[in-house]
Amino acid sequence: MSITAADIRREVKEKNVTFLRLMFSDILGVMKNVEIPATEEQLEKVLSNKAMFDGSSIEGFVRINESDMYLYPDLDTWTVFPWGDENGAVAGLICDIYTAEGQPFAGDPRGNLKRALKHMENVGYKSFNLGPEPEFFLFKMDEHGNPSLEVNDRGGYFDLAPTDLADNTRREIVNVLTQMGFEVEASHHEVAVGQHEIDFKYADVLKACDNIQIFKLVVKTIARKHGLYATFMAKPKYGIAGSGMHCNMSLFDQDGNNAFFDESDPRGMQLSQDAYYFLGGLMKHAYNYTAIINPTVNSYKRLVPGYEAPVYVAWAGRNRSPLIRVPASRGMGTRLELRSVDPTANPYLALAVLLEAGLDGIENKIDAPAPIETNVYAMTPEERHEAGIIDLPSTLHNALKALQEDEVIKGALGEHIYTNFLEAKRIEWASYATFVSQWEIDNYLDVY
Repeated sequence: MSITAADIRREVKEKNVTFLRLMFSDILGVMKNVEIPATEEQLEKVLSNKAMFDGSSIEGFVRINESDMYLYPDLDTWTVFPWGDENGAVAGLICDIYTAEGQPFAGDPRGNLKRALKHMENVGYKSFNLGPEPEFFLFKMDEHGNPSLEVNDRGGYFDLAPTDLADNTRREIVNVLTQMGFEVEASHHEVAVGQHEIDFKYADVLKACDNIQIFKLVVKTIARKHGLYATFMAKPKYGIAGSGMHCNMSLFDQDGNNAFFDESDPRGMQLSQDAYYFLGGLMKHAYNYTAIINPTVNSYKRLVPGYEAPVYVAWAGRNRSPLIRVPASRGMGTRLELRSVDPTANPYLALAVLLEAGLDGIENKIDAPAPIETNVYAMTPEERHEAGIIDLPSTLHNALKALQEDEVIKGALGEHIYTNFLEAKRIEWASYATFVSQWEIDNYLDVY
């Protein structure tokens, strides 16, 4: 059920909302906000799409001579944060960005995902659903209140207290998310020490991406309340598993049926031909969209053998070693799970390129290759070559070069976002490439 302006006006009074957070994401996926007093005058300005901000200071937005931008709130994203105090509550709205001329801003990641969804509708589908599985680490704070790399538990996969010492923190995160309307499906300790996962129910992709951004805010806020620091960095510690954000995706037709399900599938997987085409598109463009779904220098420290993260472009059913797998659920739950995405990705950009890659597969009838049901990690390089399995990019530098060669993925981003993303990431790589690390000192200083 849609939230109306009248609903918001009523809740502001009933819940003593004193401040409004108008939230949006820059092209790197960092949540930004303008916070304003929830006076009647300011609230009406927000609800009539007249709230403005300076876009020239936001990563990848606009130049200083064209800085005035408008925030158009999506009323369905209205939420009252459950950590108010005696001074009142704080509420939030996620906004789309518009230019001073009243046009959708080409550099708005959320607006860009909406553009991809219009393409999907033109192809003939009603919705694109996403079930994300974001992982994160909890670290202790040092005596100065800064994050350290010291974990507060020695737990492993599905461990309980007292081994998992963060269960109370995780439980409060779940309670807060539930109060905010999330349907949390599972919460558990992950494989690495200090690593956790909270899964929430799938939703249409726009809402799911909004949920990812709010989820990160909640996790960081509650962790700090417990004296911990939460990070969604892909690989914060050497020698242990990194954090992923598996994306479970499915298309639905105009009648509300899962377009990926076909009980009479002659290949025996109970997948529709469109599912195989969508999968074929994901496979074809996988190397080239990696820069978007693994967007940091650090992302590629996770994509290495030995730590459960995918390294090779292949797909399978039950096998968990390839890039994409088809979970066992069928019927309405039929989906494709892409396992390489990490939580540093801008969810709006990541899902725009994944949707467009899949639609390219459907529109151009790119059939999926044969599944690989053996352990890809155990195959020799010759066996992988014979099976047509390639490696994912090993560095951000290589991923950026591949991105520049794929017109479908560039088109999924649009010229503005593509150009600004590429420039920002080239700068990031150049900064990293010139940095002398402790590993280099340890290995070369006394040798040469």
